[in-house]
Amino acid sequence: MRWLLLALLPLAASAQEIRPSQEFLSPMLRAQQEDPSRHPGWLWVDEGEAIWRRGERSCQSCHGDIAAMRGVATRYPAVASDGQLLNLEGRIERCRVENQGQAAFGLESEALLGLTAAVARQSRGMAMSVPVEGRAAAFLEEGRAFYETRQGQLNLSCGQCHDANAGRRLRGDVISNGLGTGYPAYRLEWNMMGSLHRRLRACSLGVRATQFPLGSREYLTLELYLAHRARGMPVEAPGLRR
Repeated sequence: MRWLLLALLPLAASAQEIRPSQEFLSPMLRAQQEDPSRHPGWLWVDEGEAIWRRGERSCQSCHGDIAAMRGVATRYPAVASDGQLLNLEGRIERCRVENQGQAAFGLESEALLGLTAAVARQSRGMAMSVPVEGRAAAFLEEGRAFYETRQGQLNLSCGQCHDANAGRRLRGDVISNGLGTGYPAYRLEWNMMGSLHRRLRACSLGVRATQFPLGSREYLTLELYLAHRARGMPVEAPGLRR
């Protein structure tokens, strides 16, 4: 019912200023996000750092210390040399299969979430600067169209919540600008770490629209558009969300 009420609210005359996701958190949750000793997502970071060093053909054997990944998360999703759009999880999976000769971890697996969180953590506090020129431009427009199109039985677009109603309350949460800068994130409702695509599937379910598979083109292009919207905003991963 509250989703229906949101749909009836008049749209703002212009989009609100986009703000970092952490500014929409409660003071308690924001403080916990910034304190590794109180942030349960750090368990996944620790495991990811262990995976980075593990094995004869480890990530470390090629890239060196994981600190070398500083800044990497600010530039994803990105278009690979073969023209495929990859997010950070996709880049890690491709590297594991093609360069390490190992089986893929699998999307939403504990290992991939941990390694992704550990890599993303190296860019914590750095400004998003995802490239959107050249081959990325067409993907960006697909993501923009997804964001702006009304979907599902509730006939809502992403922007109707995350632009027109950012800052309002919904089911105990404050609606943010919908940036992906905190993912992978530990969500209290999940009681575990999860990817941005898992969260996007939950949004699709919330408006009673089609839930696309993890890693789908639809969610990848949307992720690129969200990353572009977040340009200049700090990476918060691993985030902590309600």
